[in-house]
Amino acid sequence: MKPGKLLILVNDLGYFVSHRLAIALAARQAGFTVSVGFGELGNANISSLAEQGIDTFPVPMRRGGLNPFTELRCLFSIWRLFRQLRPQLVHLVTMKPYLYGGIAARLARVGGVVSAVAGLGSVFVRQDYAGRLLRVVLYPLFYFAFRHKNQRVIVQNEHDRDVLMRWGVLKLQHVRLLRGSGVDLSKFTYLNSPPGRPVVSLAARLLREKGVLEFAAAARLLRTRAVKARFWLIGEPDPANPASLTEQEFSVLRDEGIVEVLGYRKDIAALYAKSHIVCLPSYREGLSRALLEAAASGRAVVTTDAPGCRDAIIPNETGLLTPVRNAEKLADVLQWLVEHPKECAAMGRAGRALAEREFAIEKIVDQHLWIYQELLSKC
Repeated sequence: MKPGKLLILVNDLGYFVSHRLAIALAARQAGFTVSVGFGELGNANISSLAEQGIDTFPVPMRRGGLNPFTELRCLFSIWRLFRQLRPQLVHLVTMKPYLYGGIAARLARVGGVVSAVAGLGSVFVRQDYAGRLLRVVLYPLFYFAFRHKNQRVIVQNEHDRDVLMRWGVLKLQHVRLLRGSGVDLSKFTYLNSPPGRPVVSLAARLLREKGVLEFAAAARLLRTRAVKARFWLIGEPDPANPASLTEQEFSVLRDEGIVEVLGYRKDIAALYAKSHIVCLPSYREGLSRALLEAAASGRAVVTTDAPGCRDAIIPNETGLLTPVRNAEKLADVLQWLVEHPKECAAMGRAGRALAEREFAIEKIVDQHLWIYQELLSKC
């Protein structure tokens, strides 16, 4: 089947560059005309994308906010973009794009739809009244967004697939399970652990749900135990996300000095090379890109026994699991790795082998192109 027009829809263009650009470039190489619709610019460079043959189109879509009039305007704008470009395929990445884009694709009669569920996020973590109410409100959106007759829904872990199927919004024949968005193994290379005091790194948006506060609490506990280690917090708050650390919480962490707050950084590969352990005590993920990159860098991983976190490691072989929201247990696991450097290094080597088997970007790109061709054959 001859490739046609592909439109990728994302919340944040910077996220597209970091997580989906390789797929877009491979699609262009395969003959697709590729465009990207985006809500927020992030740290992306539109001129650079244009030079690579990718057109970009802004839509009034913001990650935060649920004003019904604003959201209807967003849905209408997405529908209008689909009608304007007439793509054969749309690839919808993260929640608002796959909900609004899934509905708009049906209304605009798009031939094929790829919906990428990169984790179910805070909507499915919260168990309070507001969280349960929001799920009730969202149910019809999920139902209609996943009912295109020629659709594939990509999930990154089995738990998310099972939740959506039990909820009654997802059909098994539409599901494709892919192990994340891939890692460039030539960029995240294996290096022996550096000499000196062990460094434990956490790289993520500074959200409570990423376990940032538990990480800081574990660091405090380890200081009281006289454990000799440094703790790096790599990232910045995300004010558009209600789970973000407040400026006051961020300032307290920075000024306290127990955790070294490095802020937003692009040189994650270099920082991992200087680290010994990578930690992400998240409450849930799709499949954490940070942990896949840590494995590729040959670093032992400490993460939680939660969806999308436990799926990124082989427990007790490439890393260790700890309970969600438990700073004391997290401190115990980190202390064990710091005090057992040979076992820590062995886990790092096993992580690199896992990344080479499962997480190489080339493998993930090929799987996406296969899905595109599968849908095109039915357009």
